[in-house]
Amino acid sequence: MSQDIIQEVTFFLHSIVMGIVITFVYDWFLILRKLIRHNLFWLSFEDFLFWAACGLGVFYMLYRENNGVLRWFTVLGAMLGMIFYKLVISKPFIHIMSTCIYKIMWFLFRIIQIIVKPLKWLFSVIKRFAIFLKNKSRKCQNFIKNKLTGILKTLKIVLCKH
Repeated sequence: MSQDIIQEVTFFLHSIVMGIVITFVYDWFLILRKLIRHNLFWLSFEDFLFWAACGLGVFYMLYRENNGVLRWFTVLGAMLGMIFYKLVISKPFIHIMSTCIYKIMWFLFRIIQIIVKPLKWLFSVIKRFAIFLKNKSRKCQNFIKNKLTGILKTLKIVLCKH
């Protein structure tokens, strides 16, 4: 085969791989959206960043391999890669990955709960002790204030008699 034809076939295969990579990366956004609810603003913002990055990636591939010239078979190759990935891999991948990540997050949350439970108990004990000390110090403060007030009144009476 001619070197030019091999180069064009390689470029076509790279465009197919680019389509697969773009769809693969977007699937991670879908997994994130499945795990964490997003409002319309964040969905739009994520999509904007994603497609801007994809545009830069495609432009870089076109610039590096084809001197920046857009050929329709490049677009066709990217579409074929996206369609292939979407039909064959995407749904099971999203389901398996989101389930695994959810299970891992659930497991980590349970471990954190187990670790935090004694700390919560310790915090409640310290809090009750602090409230106890506060009440005792208030009673002590009131007792000292009453005694000092009584002494002051007695002192005034004694001084007034003299």
